[in-house]
Amino acid sequence: MQQFLLLIYIEPTLLQALPSEEFDALMRDCLQHADALQAQGILLASQKLQPVDQARTLRVRGGQERVIDGPFAETRELLAGFNLIQADDREHALRIAREFPWARFGSIEVRPLEDMDAERERVGA
Repeated sequence: MQQFLLLIYIEPTLLQALPSEEFDALMRDCLQHADALQAQGILLASQKLQPVDQARTLRVRGGQERVIDGPFAETRELLAGFNLIQADDREHALRIAREFPWARFGSIEVRPLEDMDAERERVGA
């Protein structure tokens, strides 16, 4: 099994257009689905992020530190949360991602994780 991070990006205007009852139903279904995946050992961790106005971006260039409000990238879609999963391969990870509703309101990036033990060994850490 390989680990994948499902990065959930949302377009805030699409979510804000939903009636609150519909959003709550989507969230309830999503949480119940996540609970089922966790019980199967597929979902290792998940978390919803606070709004971007709570974010700070740190950048260091030439020894100078700069902290700015919000996310660095200027985009319509904002990182809203993540799911850390175990899947047989990339196609299996994509099938799991399709089970969540959030791609209809943004996108879900499916990214394989590196083997940090192998990296530690490679760099002698």
